[in-house]
Amino acid sequence: MLGWKQAPSYQDVPQPDPGPGQVLLKVAAAGLCHSDLHVLEFDEGVMNAELPFTLGHENAGWVEALGPGATGFEIGQPVAVYGPLGCGRCAHCQTGDESICDNGASMPGAGWGLGVDGGMAPYMVVDSTRQLAPLGDLDPILAAPLTDAAVTPYRAIRRSLDVLTPGSFVLLMGVGGLGHLAVQILKALCPSTIIAVDAKQQARDFARELGADYALAPGDDLVANVLDITKGRGVDLTLDIVGAEATLTPALTLARAGGRIMLVGAAGGQVPYSLWATKWEVQLSTSMWGSINDLRDVIALAERGRLVPKVSTYAFDQIPEAFHALEHGTLEGRAVILPNG
Repeated sequence: MLGWKQAPSYQDVPQPDPGPGQVLLKVAAAGLCHSDLHVLEFDEGVMNAELPFTLGHENAGWVEALGPGATGFEIGQPVAVYGPLGCGRCAHCQTGDESICDNGASMPGAGWGLGVDGGMAPYMVVDSTRQLAPLGDLDPILAAPLTDAAVTPYRAIRRSLDVLTPGSFVLLMGVGGLGHLAVQILKALCPSTIIAVDAKQQARDFARELGADYALAPGDDLVANVLDITKGRGVDLTLDIVGAEATLTPALTLARAGGRIMLVGAAGGQVPYSLWATKWEVQLSTSMWGSINDLRDVIALAERGRLVPKVSTYAFDQIPEAFHALEHGTLEGRAVILPNG
């Protein structure tokens, strides 16, 4: 990425060398998501980052070289890269929650490919072995989307397990790159009835294939339909992967007393929230990416076949096509770039 509010372009750069404690990764796969589109739309100064930098924040590959002092991994070992970049020193970072680093606002970029050179290149350098998770026998192409598209809904769901008891209802807004993984995570972790919502019939059909109990279209009838399913009680958790006013508004209306709304999507919707805006003790919370332990957890689910990303792969010279498909909503599952073929 060479300039703010500009389309990305290919550039020839030297192959990086790992410094002390660093790891050189041969990139097998780099996932593409809406965050990449948002970065391209940013004005100068929105991110604490200097241009140019290489995009790609969902990364997996093989250890190519270890810098001096880097231990714990072997050459050729398949690994996933933990995406967020924290200071490594604050209380959150020291428990693995680098996505909510206390000093994140002062860091040069929010993560790999988000202000710091990422994985849309044949090789990338990772600062520390603490930012790598072993993949075992898991295919790195399938593992790359796990680092965000699975970790992000997993964190939101894990933080809400106390309300996902037998007899509970989950409303899932959006069944795209994150949402189709959220359905699988919910099926693996809790006994809740899952109500998926998406404007596309194909996405709704896919949600049902993955185990959603209901798949509804958005619109004027959504609230009435959900209340009918829940027999008037409402939902215990809304997982909003869209984040628009059109999704947040029904989420507030449908929340059961004591329920929870987890906002993951970055569409920028705003709704009034006050003591009288919803039923009693409804919690509205954002959820940001995930921890290194969240990444290890979703890898474990994938290794056991409980979590299978649907991916559309693109060769390195097809990145513009992948961006176009993402922007125009024609992707099936998650776009994954293969920098080394």
